[in-house]
Amino acid sequence: MSAPKKLPAALGYRMPAEWEPHEATWLVWPHNRKDWPAKVAPIPWVYGEIARKIAPGESVRIVVRSRSQEAAARRVIERNGIEEGKVEYFRFPTDRAWFRDSGPIFLKKDGLEPEVATANFRFNAWAKYPEFKRDNHLPERTQKALGLHGFRVKWEGREIVLEGGSIDVNGRGTLLTTEECLLDQKIQVRNPDLSRRDLEQILAGYLGATNVLWLGRGIVGDDTHGHVDDLCRFVNARTIVACRESNPRDANYRALEQNWERLQGATLEDGGKPELVELPMPSPLVFDRQRLPASYANFYITNLAVLVPTFNDPNDRKALGILSELFTDRLVVGIHAVDLVWGLGTLHCLTQQQPAAGT
Repeated sequence: MSAPKKLPAALGYRMPAEWEPHEATWLVWPHNRKDWPAKVAPIPWVYGEIARKIAPGESVRIVVRSRSQEAAARRVIERNGIEEGKVEYFRFPTDRAWFRDSGPIFLKKDGLEPEVATANFRFNAWAKYPEFKRDNHLPERTQKALGLHGFRVKWEGREIVLEGGSIDVNGRGTLLTTEECLLDQKIQVRNPDLSRRDLEQILAGYLGATNVLWLGRGIVGDDTHGHVDDLCRFVNARTIVACRESNPRDANYRALEQNWERLQGATLEDGGKPELVELPMPSPLVFDRQRLPASYANFYITNLAVLVPTFNDPNDRKALGILSELFTDRLVVGIHAVDLVWGLGTLHCLTQQQPAAGT
């Protein structure tokens, strides 16, 4: 389908909050061994566990590269006891498995005739890696497979780079992001020479986000250069959970404290203050002498559950307890992510929600 010429927000579209009803969750089946060097063997089984927790409440849509990869994915899905009708497979060429960042951002238009569309940002592998040409076409391939309108995101004639993990929304007009990721003009530069005001206008026009809350830096080990989904997240329209580090000597302490201070001074789209809830950090997780971006903020909200990465850490239980008190309508479930985070991302990075049109 060809997209309308006006910007999505002017046509009534917005990026819905993650807790709003889903039609499906999208994943790309893991295949690039460089994502998990020397640890790739257990990763498909982690995917199987993720799919098993999602499937009771919504469809699971899995992107595979080939017939043989689909057969391998089906074996894992079957052995995890997932009903065959709950999983759909789409054959698209891909470079890597991080659908949150390379896939489309789904939009929704409310009203008497609700409708879903996609915002198709450009993907350039976090302005860091050479492999992205296949992934850059993933938004359009997904949109066309579903028969949706797709909006190619452009500003003054140029395509705009943005990854889904760099933003989080409350569905009512407020968006969380970081200066390190979207505004930096020296390291992993996504959009050279775009100003804060330019980006705010893009986020408003394409996602309906009229109120942008800018945090500073991301956590150590995050090779995306500051994705917000490792720092803080909306859990409802007025409540934000934000990571804080209790050890003043830890490398993350200062940046997380500065972000907390910014949130304390922030306002929502209606001028009110957000309620802030602290989320702990796990102890430093190091593999092959590399600090990994382990964070409980990288949880994923499904229709029936909240999937939370866990790290064999004493704070696992504390983080699960905090989120259980906030998500009283969903089961909060821990997913073992010690192997998964060696890929420098966990549950939220891998998934993307497709909103339900009719609710």
